[in-house]
Amino acid sequence: MHESRTRIGALGLALAGVLFLVYETVAPRTAQDTLEGAASWASSGWAVGHVSAIIGLILIPLGWAGLRNYLVDTRNERLAYLAATLGYMGSALSISYYGAEVYGLRAIGARAVADGDASLTKIGEDFRMDAIAVTVFALGLALIAAAAIVAAVAIWRSGTMPRWSGIPLATAMVLYLPHFSVPHAARIGWGALVTVGAVWIGVELWRAGSRSAELQAA
Repeated sequence: MHESRTRIGALGLALAGVLFLVYETVAPRTAQDTLEGAASWASSGWAVGHVSAIIGLILIPLGWAGLRNYLVDTRNERLAYLAATLGYMGSALSISYYGAEVYGLRAIGARAVADGDASLTKIGEDFRMDAIAVTVFALGLALIAAAAIVAAVAIWRSGTMPRWSGIPLATAMVLYLPHFSVPHAARIGWGALVTVGAVWIGVELWRAGSRSAELQAA
């Protein structure tokens, strides 16, 4: 049972990594106080990209739960459990903001384009920069980063997975909030870092789970 849950977590992490690259690649990035920006909000690329991020945020803590199942009954189980808990909390808070970006901005963008009124984009910016919204989002991303750091420590200490395999994803999650202020090309680079980090852990976690299953069967 533990091995199957470990593998589910491994697959979840790997898929999350791919989805974050999709998020940064397909979501259009233009000056958002213009009609072109409004059109980007109403585009299918915007919707697909942000829904991909939402699914990725659901899957990452599932990966930490898989890590916890792999490390069950070891001294690092509590660390992995803490990573999963922080990750679920962080994702829950962050997803609320992404939902507003998908549904709210899409409706505002479509209306602005239909009316030919770029000033409507200010409404979107008002709720994006609302103090409560920004605080909840920032807290969520801080918890996600903390979860990845704790998971990297658990991996480092495990002795059964490559020590450095948790570092790239932890680095990417620490850079999650700052990456919103960089050019689109750099954001795609960040998405690629998430992919590399998540897939690396996913592969190593799958292998570790498989080794455990083989030892139990022997």
